[in-house]
Amino acid sequence: MSAMRSVVHRAPGGRFVGRGAGKIGARSGPVLQAALIALLSAAVIWLVWIYGNGLRDPRYLDGWLLTAGMVLQVCFHVAQKTGALSPRSSKRWRKVHIFMGFFLIAVFVVHSDFSFPDTGLEWALWTGFVMIAFSGVFGIYLTWSLESKRRVDESVGYDRIPARRAELARALRDIVADSDPANAAIALPGMPYEGWIKDLYTNHLRDFFKGPRNFAAHLFGSQLPLTRLTDEIDALSQYVDQRNQDKLSSIKDMVLEKDRLDYARVYLGLTRAWLLVHTPATYATVVLVVLHVLVVYAYSSGAW
Repeated sequence: MSAMRSVVHRAPGGRFVGRGAGKIGARSGPVLQAALIALLSAAVIWLVWIYGNGLRDPRYLDGWLLTAGMVLQVCFHVAQKTGALSPRSSKRWRKVHIFMGFFLIAVFVVHSDFSFPDTGLEWALWTGFVMIAFSGVFGIYLTWSLESKRRVDESVGYDRIPARRAELARALRDIVADSDPANAAIALPGMPYEGWIKDLYTNHLRDFFKGPRNFAAHLFGSQLPLTRLTDEIDALSQYVDQRNQDKLSSIKDMVLEKDRLDYARVYLGLTRAWLLVHTPATYATVVLVVLHVLVVYAYSSGAW
């Protein structure tokens, strides 16, 4: 019974829920979305099959579904750019945008009949949609990574990162150069604690604070370079006096902040680069879709 009490608490309204219920609910959301996407994709395949058995070209059905979905996606882009959505609405419609994107991938595969295109225009459409799909999935990964790790300080924008990094580098040099006034008051040399800290700065910290570091590690979520550096600081802290331990503690805080800045630079920079691919590819593909529709109906209906 005591073990049960440790994992169960009373919720508002008198209900008893487990402490892990929130985590289970959070995990069930993406699973339900994936199941709904799979169900809708299967429904589209079934509708196309029924449409084809009715002696009609099924590509008209899934083609117009694909066109309508693309128009909705573009409307979301326009609404965000113009600021027509409130923060809450923007968050809600972003989920719809992602859901619609995965659904359109299934519709596109059905529309292309699981094969590669034949003409130049079809290749252009195929390439544009593939760029949209891959860049969209990459953007979802970036958003998920930022939300799950929460290591980006929203108060420091991307353009502010170099200036803040320079401030940290100057503050670090000041701390390392700060000497104990007690050593200057006596003729005898003191313990070489400050020399050890200066060696740490020369061998490890100075290069780390010169510019962005550990791009690959931040991209893949590895903490190994940061751990090596903080281990050097912690190891030295065991052999110095209290004053220099406080100095090393301040240095470690600066190292951690610098690492967070490097992480933010990687992911905020990739977010900017991703938009430079995803958004133009979307608008260009919409133009190609319009041209594709005109060509298809021109050839199916004869001369204008």
